[in-house]
Amino acid sequence: MDESGLVNGCKRGDMLARRRLYELYAEKMLALCLRYTNNDDVAHDLLHDGFIKIYSAIATFRWLGEGSLRAWMSRVFVNLCLAWLKKRDLLRAPASLEAVNMADDEEPEISEVPFAVLMGFVNELPPGYRAVFNLYVFEEWSHKEIAAKLNINEKSSSSQLLRARQLLSKKIKDYIKRHG
Repeated sequence: MDESGLVNGCKRGDMLARRRLYELYAEKMLALCLRYTNNDDVAHDLLHDGFIKIYSAIATFRWLGEGSLRAWMSRVFVNLCLAWLKKRDLLRAPASLEAVNMADDEEPEISEVPFAVLMGFVNELPPGYRAVFNLYVFEEWSHKEIAAKLNINEKSSSSQLLRARQLLSKKIKDYIKRHG
């Protein structure tokens, strides 16, 4: 069943279509939730909540071609994760910058680091930095969009992204020194 057929089936309340939707997208949406929460239990709870939200809001979805369903679902899950972070006031939690050398502009060679290790480094970022990094890098949101969603100003968004990148750069360099 293609995306359009899947959407139409879900809109009709077809349980097989809903099951297929879950089977196709649960793993991707769980990975998205893990990127924001860095907690397996919370990510699974958000996955469950997200699919309930998807099923109840599917009637509002407008199919715009292949890929539009995944994009819409990702947006729903991102918003759910951000709401969870905001509710716990994790986006404004202070982060120590002691480990960051602000003057070091040399970019590490990330191709030397396995993808799973890189994602582990992203998950180790403080929640606010991680959220901004995820929104900017993976969701491709602008600083204006991030600022509006997180109720911060654009300069704070770009500053948090810069600090996230600096923390990641340091972790990558340390990894390369140990394993290079």
